Amino acid sequence: MSLPPASSQGDFWFAFLAILLEGLPFILLGALISGAIDAWLPSNLMDRMLPKNGNLAIIASGLLGIIFPVCECAIVPVIRRLVQKGLPVGCAMSYMLAAPIVNPIVALSTWSAFQGRDPWLMTWARSGTGFLIAVLAGLVLARIPAVSLLRERVLAAIPAKPLPGSAKPAAPKARRSAGLGLVHAFGAAQRDFLDVALYFIIGVAIAALMQTQVLYRPDLQGSIQYLAGNPWLAAPVLMVMAFILSLCSTTDAFVVAQDAIFPATAKLAFLVFGPMFDMKLIFLYSSVLKPKVVLWLGIGLFLAVYAASFAMRTIFQPLQP
Repeated sequence: MSLPPASSQGDFWFAFLAILLEGLPFILLGALISGAIDAWLPSNLMDRMLPKNGNLAIIASGLLGIIFPVCECAIVPVIRRLVQKGLPVGCAMSYMLAAPIVNPIVALSTWSAFQGRDPWLMTWARSGTGFLIAVLAGLVLARIPAVSLLRERVLAAIPAKPLPGSAKPAAPKARRSAGLGLVHAFGAAQRDFLDVALYFIIGVAIAALMQTQVLYRPDLQGSIQYLAGNPWLAAPVLMVMAFILSLCSTTDAFVVAQDAIFPATAKLAFLVFGPMFDMKLIFLYSSVLKPKVVLWLGIGLFLAVYAASFAMRTIFQPLQP
């Protein structure tokens, strides 16, 4: 029996399943971590661990990804739970944006992918640029009231802070047994997984559609090569590709490192913007942030990464193809 001919529908399902199976285990991991946080992490513990100065706390939060390496698919349920436990929004956003870039696993994959192309420069440039932009975003969002940023159901789960002298502090809750703690943790993880996975699947379907029906059309390849040679447009083109492809930050370097057309600064923009804001992340962020906030966050990150790619042109000049 002969095999059926290739079709665009088959390409779509292949791309859909590839992105889904790549990201879904990390969503599950993030949900399990969020369940453990809900069951056992005392309220405001993260806030008490960070520096008292708000700006220093945001900077320190951007470095938490080195200690707690989480990719962009797993970070959203974790952040939602930490915010509900009392972590300030500015610190949460700094950690959420920086963790998928500064964590050691991503650094190692970037270094491996760019062997023979000055891997140390690209690795440090990616980590440093991602950290600085994440901290900047955290500093900006910390100036905005949480009620203007977070969805109502996220706000509703944040315990209200008592006014000084208004009431006595609540008595500490009785410690759960190990069995009850596990039941509570898995129950919270199940709710978070189902909630976040729904947004994730919608984003994956749109990303797969864009990949198979738009990005790799043969009639567009000549235009893409022309844009790659334009120093003003090369970085935005790769940033849009990172947005559409929705790759995991642990594997995206292997995809872009093989390209011989785009300049190194455009590749840096690809590696920084993708883990911060791609098509699937729009829907994941929407489970925590209001839609208008997600829109402005994407615009701000796009402009910041674009400006950073130009700032790095002098350093990367010897690596231009």
